[in-house]
Amino acid sequence: MEFKEAKNKFVQTWGALGSQWGINKTMAQIHALLMVSNEAVSMEEVMEELQISRGNASMNLRALMDWGIVYKEYKAGERREFFTAEKDLDELAVKIARERSKREIKPALKILKEVSSIQSNNTAEETQFIEQTTKLYDFVLKADNVLDKITEYKDNWLTKLVVKFMK
Repeated sequence: MEFKEAKNKFVQTWGALGSQWGINKTMAQIHALLMVSNEAVSMEEVMEELQISRGNASMNLRALMDWGIVYKEYKAGERREFFTAEKDLDELAVKIARERSKREIKPALKILKEVSSIQSNNTAEETQFIEQTTKLYDFVLKADNVLDKITEYKDNWLTKLVVKFMK
């Protein structure tokens, strides 16, 4: 397999996986392209490589920067903006975990807390609902706390050990 074909296959596969991770295909493809590029890439190059519109490229680059996994780079003498992705895979994992917690887990916790705190008339159905949603809230909260500790202390020996077990 030639380099260009391998690169294209990687970008396409990463894009397909992106939708399973909760981001759109184009956003994941742009991330993949920037992650494997050896130098910063202009928006025009992203558009050409992925055959996407300027609006699509701009919107998804902005979203990736909001996630903290893509950065703008300026080159002396250039008017165009260039972009590069986080190359450190440990840092990338931490940033994605934090962002997913903020966007998915924290809102779910808020709703679980709210629904498990309803006024009960002590019917069997209401009691079961409150017990189950409280257990679910407690479980998700513990999982989120573990995730917070892992991302907070990514450089300590315990985290490295846990990460090794997860591989």
